[in-house]
Order: sequence, then C-alpha cells, then structure tokens
Amino acid sequence: AEQRRARLRHEARVAGAVAAGARTLLAHVEVSLVRAERERVVAQAARADREEGLAAARTRGRDLKAELDKLTDSVHRGEVLGAEKRLRIEQLETKAQEEFGVAAAALVAEYGPDQLVPPSPAVDGDGEGTEADAPRPFIRSEQEKRLRAAERAYHQLGKVNPLALEEFAALEERHRFLSEQLEDLRKTRADLLQVVKEVDIRVEQVFTEAYRDTAREFEGVFSRLFPGGEGRLVLTDPDNMLTTGVEVEARPPGKKVKRLSLLSGGERSLTAVALLVSIFKARPSPFYVMDEVEAALDDTNLQRLIRIMQELQESSQLIVITHQKRTMEVADALYGVSMQGDGVSKVISQRLR
Repeated sequence: AEQRRARLRHEARVAGAVAAGARTLLAHVEVSLVRAERERVVAQAARADREEGLAAARTRGRDLKAELDKLTDSVHRGEVLGAEKRLRIEQLETKAQEEFGVAAAALVAEYGPDQLVPPSPAVDGDGEGTEADAPRPFIRSEQEKRLRAAERAYHQLGKVNPLALEEFAALEERHRFLSEQLEDLRKTRADLLQVVKEVDIRVEQVFTEAYRDTAREFEGVFSRLFPGGEGRLVLTDPDNMLTTGVEVEARPPGKKVKRLSLLSGGERSLTAVALLVSIFKARPSPFYVMDEVEAALDDTNLQRLIRIMQELQESSQLIVITHQKRTMEVADALYGVSMQGDGVSKVISQRLR
C-alpha cells in the first residue's frame, strides 16, 4: 500500500506537470490563433485588392484587345481596298491598251479630269449651237449621270442575235404545238361539260322519280301507321332538284304540329320507320336489315308495324334485330346470342316455320 501510494503521488506529480505544460501550450495556441486570425484578415484584404486589380486589368486587356482587333480589321480592309483599287487600275490600263490602243499616260493627258468635257452628240430634231453643247469642266457626278444614261440607251439597243431566225422557227413550232394542245383541252372540256350535263339530267330524273314514288308511298304508309293522321314529303327547293333538300311533315291524329322536333320519341321513331318503309316500297330490295326499329313503340303501333313487315316478307327477306316478343312471333327463324359463364358468346338458332 505504501508503494502504491508512492506510485500514485509520483503519477500525480507527473500529471500536474503535464497539466501545467498543457495549460502553457494552450495559452500559446490561443495567442497563435489570434495572431493567425489577424494575419488571415490582412491576407484576405490583400487578396481582395489584388483580385479587384486583376479584374480591372483583365477588363482593360479585353478593351485593348477589341480595339486592336478593330484596328487590325481596319488596316486589313484598307489593304484589301488598296489592292482592289490597284487591280482595277491595272485592268483599266490593260483594257484601254487592248481596245483603244492608247497608253494610260496618253489617255489621262487627253481625257483626264483637267480637260474640258465635250458635249453629247445632238439628237435628231434638237437645235444646234446652244450653250449646252459647249464643252464644260469635268464634274464627276454629272459625268457619272451621263454614263448611266448612255449605258441604259446601250442596253436598250440590245445585242445582235445571229440565231434569231432559228429561235423564231423553234418558238413558232412550240406555239403551234401548244395551240393544238389548247384546242384539244377545250374540246375535252366541252365533252366533259356535256357529260356532266347528261349526268345531272340523269341524276335529276332518277331523283325526281324516286322522290315521287317515295312521297306517294309515304303518305300511304304514314296513314296506316297513324290512322287519321297526315304525313308527306316536301322539297325545300322544288325548282332545283340537284340541290334541294327533303323535309318530312308529320301530323299524328289529334295534333296540329307538323315538325318532328315537337313529336314524342315514339312518334318520331314511327315516322322514321314510315319513311324507311316508303323507300323500301318505292325501290324494293332482295333483303332488308333493321336494328331495333320498334324499340320505342307501344303495343298498338308495334302491331301496325308488324303488319307492314309481313307485307314486306312476301317479296323480300327481312333481318330484324329486336327484343320485342311480338316481333319474334312473326319471324320464320330466330337467332339468339347469349353469354355463358366463361364470358364466351354463344349463338342459338330455332326455325319456327
């Protein structure tokens, strides 16, 4: 125990020394941190100043670069323009030498801007000896205007075409060919217009006959489906059978209205069936397909429609989709469609007669 206490005292003295050293070190560290913070602030301020100076220098550099590019472009354009001018002068000198046989120096000495400009040639009918015909000093704008006028007059004269006769013969042949084609097109157009006229006459004739037969049958069928009522078909434009429309006027017994929109649903359905049956009777067909035409009819109107269906059965075959038992009773064969438990449709047929 004594040794342990001695060891603990020794360790306590060591720990105290370490703690004292740590406190001293911590104080030095705090002083270093404060000094480092001050140096960091100073460094950041210096860095901001340098960055601002660098940005200004870069902006100035960009401006100088843009100005240098402008100057370079200007110098380049000047050089190109000077080269073009020199080339133009050389071309003019060569042209004067080749076309007129006059050297450039002699041409400038005789016709330079320091010489008086001779007057323009007199036009037929103009007076002679006027002040305008006298030589005058060289003024560039006036001479450029005279040059443009002379060039226009020169272009108006045109060039001599040695192949004019051959071109005229070719154009004349082309004109003859196009004239023949145009005449053929006119004849074809006249033939087509005649065909259209004949078709219109035939369509008008067929439509008129079909309308008259359907209107006659409609009155009879309507009076059978609506005993005591009146129904007829009316043309909207009787004078023009090609564009006219057909209106249905229906007046059931006991009502004064004729417009279909004022009738009940069953009456409108029965009127539509009357028009359909009228078309069947006016233009018979080997068979007819009707889809629930009697769905909105009561028993009395249904019985009237069934009588008409039985009349149609004598000359045509009727395929009627219906849910009415009374309609099924007059059928020769029934075909029923049902769905089994597995969701597959099944067709069941039964011949009654």
